[in-house]
Amino acid sequence: MKAILRSIFIGTCFFLFILLVSTGSASCQKISQRKVPRTIVTTDGEIDDVDSFLRMLLYANEFRIEGLIYSSSMWHYKGDEKGTLFTSEMEMTRKLYGAKTSLRWPGTSWMNPLLDAYEQVYPKLSQHAEGFPTAAYLRSVVRVGNIDFEGDMHADTEGSDFIKTKLLDDNLEPLYLQVWGGTNTIARALKSIEDQYKGTAEWGTIYAKVTKKAILYAILDQDATYRNYIAPQWPDLKVYYNSNQFWCLAYPWKRAVPPSQQYLLEGKFMGEEIIQGHGPLLSQYYSYGDGQKQEGDEEHIHGDPNRLVEAQWGSFGVYDFISEGDSPAFLHLIDVGLDNLEHPQWGGWGGRLVQSTSQPNRWEDGDGVLDFNPYTDALDATYPQIRWIEALQHDFAARADWCVRDFAQANHPPVIRPLGEVRRVATPGEKLTLEVATSDPDEDNLTTHFWLYSEVGTYLGKPLLDQKENRLEIQLDPESTGELHVIASVKDDGAHSMVRYQRFVIQVN
Repeated sequence: MKAILRSIFIGTCFFLFILLVSTGSASCQKISQRKVPRTIVTTDGEIDDVDSFLRMLLYANEFRIEGLIYSSSMWHYKGDEKGTLFTSEMEMTRKLYGAKTSLRWPGTSWMNPLLDAYEQVYPKLSQHAEGFPTAAYLRSVVRVGNIDFEGDMHADTEGSDFIKTKLLDDNLEPLYLQVWGGTNTIARALKSIEDQYKGTAEWGTIYAKVTKKAILYAILDQDATYRNYIAPQWPDLKVYYNSNQFWCLAYPWKRAVPPSQQYLLEGKFMGEEIIQGHGPLLSQYYSYGDGQKQEGDEEHIHGDPNRLVEAQWGSFGVYDFISEGDSPAFLHLIDVGLDNLEHPQWGGWGGRLVQSTSQPNRWEDGDGVLDFNPYTDALDATYPQIRWIEALQHDFAARADWCVRDFAQANHPPVIRPLGEVRRVATPGEKLTLEVATSDPDEDNLTTHFWLYSEVGTYLGKPLLDQKENRLEIQLDPESTGELHVIASVKDDGAHSMVRYQRFVIQVN
């Protein structure tokens, strides 16, 4: 009964929201005023970008999407339509393609059918959580950036001007610039700012403003504009660089994800729990053998059911996951209780990145960021992302249900809150008690589990743990000091179990 009453209440609120929108309230057209991160997405439109885009739309209430910008990359560019031959500056694509007039260009309209479908499922989505932006708002922030060639940043574009305006606006909150393709459109925005202000009395203030608010989350280097322009000219700009951990969500996922977890990316789960029967948006999600073909990309053969055994990354079945290599860029922005947004070195759904010893404004993964993989019994450069695969996929499936089900028929994340301080100072050998309170909007049964994220922090001791339901007693090692991270995970038993977290950080001096 409580779930039914809650559904009626949310439905009434939704009706009032629609009424306000229909009267022309511009603020209601956008997004709730709930404090969430600002972000702009730049994308080259590869098929895995499309799939990342689809998943991102189901989480669009968790951040403020302030721009959706078409850009180019080493893999995808439009050409100048004058027959100009272009040779990649990047070694891999230079060897693969040589000189081209254009390359696998998906165009600048592929977002349209996805936003049209999002508009159809928006009324259902909005029953389940506040803050989903309207399709009309999302369409209003779509721009075309620098797309003629890989690394194209020779002129201002609608997209680069849009990013420039956002970087210079009076909102001093961090602005997360997601790089799903090349960094060239962002580089052009920065170059335009430099051209306008460098050498003026305002330059110092402008430079400080931009470098304080802009944070790039880049998946690989997909053109050379970061190393050639951004890094040398804007050395104080924060960069989160993911070059290893994303692979478990990308094309070679079978090589990274443990066999026991691969069912979460295989056709039975993806097809039945996410793609089929979940409305017009998810029906457009690209998967193996689904019969779909992206216009403009002749290398998109993954949907051909007759060529599954020819797939570059192995043998696949119908509806198997292809790739969402760019999803960590927005997964990092979702607040699930891991407090990773401003602490990328702490790890979260977008992976774990640590501060570079040579470039203090750059956080990166690689061989210096290893988590212990219990499936292989070894340290693993991909496990900081793999460890969240189960939670991510069930959460995705639960949100897929939001597209077609009313509140009472779907699952929603549990709620966890700390009882007491989450940042503690202690001494070696001290005994501490950590406690959380948990609840569930669907009145599901909950299970709480405390665990040590031992790869994070500097604590090398072996504390003794004694958990009783939502309370954990920790007996610290009498010989060890350092920073200790304890995670409380709460999981519901609903269909597609959802998990949320509370991180405790103990400084042992």
